[in-house]
Amino acid sequence: MTSRSDVRISVITPSRGDRPRALAQAGQSLDAAVAHAVAAGLLDPHQVQWLVGFDGVKGQRPEVHTPARFIDFPRSGNFGNRIRNSLLRLAAGSHLMFLDDDNALTPQALACVLPHLETDMIIGRIDVRRAFDIPLLPRPGPVEEVVRQGNIDPLCLCLSRDLVKVRGRGWNEEGGYESDLRNIRRYYHRAASVLLLDEVIGIYDAGRGLDPDGMNQRQRDRQEQS
Repeated sequence: MTSRSDVRISVITPSRGDRPRALAQAGQSLDAAVAHAVAAGLLDPHQVQWLVGFDGVKGQRPEVHTPARFIDFPRSGNFGNRIRNSLLRLAAGSHLMFLDDDNALTPQALACVLPHLETDMIIGRIDVRRAFDIPLLPRPGPVEEVVRQGNIDPLCLCLSRDLVKVRGRGWNEEGGYESDLRNIRRYYHRAASVLLLDEVIGIYDAGRGLDPDGMNQRQRDRQEQS
């Protein structure tokens, strides 16, 4: 049996519970990323954990191969911020990644970050063509210009647990919808080392349209334009 100390990556997923198909796709993308990294000899399949927190509902649990824990939290409605922070307290991995229930990892995601786990903050690129009129975020440029509004998302990140939970004080709820940038900016300023990867490790809005009742307004607008 793999002990808590053996876990290398904890993947954090807050879910509103109204995107079961998209959540299942997110889980399948994690399974594929784990399988790819295992085939490359970079980790044991039990060295990744998936932590999913449902916001005020008993959400559907998708079947996945990756060791997973599903938790039904009291309703918070604060853009998943409180649930992210609660899941962080349960994370066993030396590093943390963030996978929202309507996003997906690329098959190479874990294989890209695993060779660099001596780094506090790893920033990969994500495919955002389903959401915006540009192909990738962050936009090309030096690392010091990456952490700014509209240029980065939690899906881009692989962070050391110490950076997030100790120096970064967890996931702060302040700012509501803008809390993503505030938290990422705080981690950036407190990181001892930062690495920007060229590889694409995530697909933003990968699950858009799979659960019509679970789309936010931005996704609905984009769906109508497509």
